[in-house]
Amino acid sequence: MRTERPQAKQDRAVRTRQAILEAAAVVFEDRGYDAAKLTDIVRLANVTKGALYFHFDSKEDLAQAVIDAQVGMHPAFTPQEFKAQEFVDIGMIFSHRLQHDVLMRGSARLTLEQNGRALDRAAPYQGWIDLHTDLMAEAKERGELLSHVDPAGPARLIVGAFAGLNVMSQTLELDLDHEVSALYTTVMPSLVVSAVAIRLDTAPGRGGRALHGPNGAHLCDCSGSPLAAPAAETAIAG
Repeated sequence: MRTERPQAKQDRAVRTRQAILEAAAVVFEDRGYDAAKLTDIVRLANVTKGALYFHFDSKEDLAQAVIDAQVGMHPAFTPQEFKAQEFVDIGMIFSHRLQHDVLMRGSARLTLEQNGRALDRAAPYQGWIDLHTDLMAEAKERGELLSHVDPAGPARLIVGAFAGLNVMSQTLELDLDHEVSALYTTVMPSLVVSAVAIRLDTAPGRGGRALHGPNGAHLCDCSGSPLAAPAAETAIAG
């Protein structure tokens, strides 16, 4: 019998773990933490329960991994002429990815809901705040911000407002991308000098344009639903 190479086994384990994470994100997004069942996640990921427990100790551990995935998915935005544009882009890219990335959506729901009290929901908020603050600090050093603006203030404001807009958009069935666009269009002129403000792109679809260029806003290489490409692995070791 041919022995599987260590690298092939490791690659298979990585694929299986990712399939479980994405399946969990689908179930958590659809049902929330309390109503989510591991049996449904296993079925959707097309893995054995042994494979799930090889990678995750419990439903809580799996939910935490989905939340933590958001921290590791900060968008790789393209450097822009203005740091203020990069500040806009990270939020617009997040809005774009929420439309296409099931792992991002599942993480967002778990972060916003209050069930599963032992889960650490602070890291995504703090990670986004820190990223926004760093960009605003660079913008201030370059003279892009109005003199009275403290970089940390807009960072907390945008992250908090974005979370609220996400919930409101889902509840009222609004287009999140348009709501986030309106947020930046309204807020940015009060933060940056006029010469910068008039050159910022805050229009709907900016996230897609920032990721894929002016003619590629419809494209997305974000992770898809595990329903489209279920894991075929059944070994207990993943």
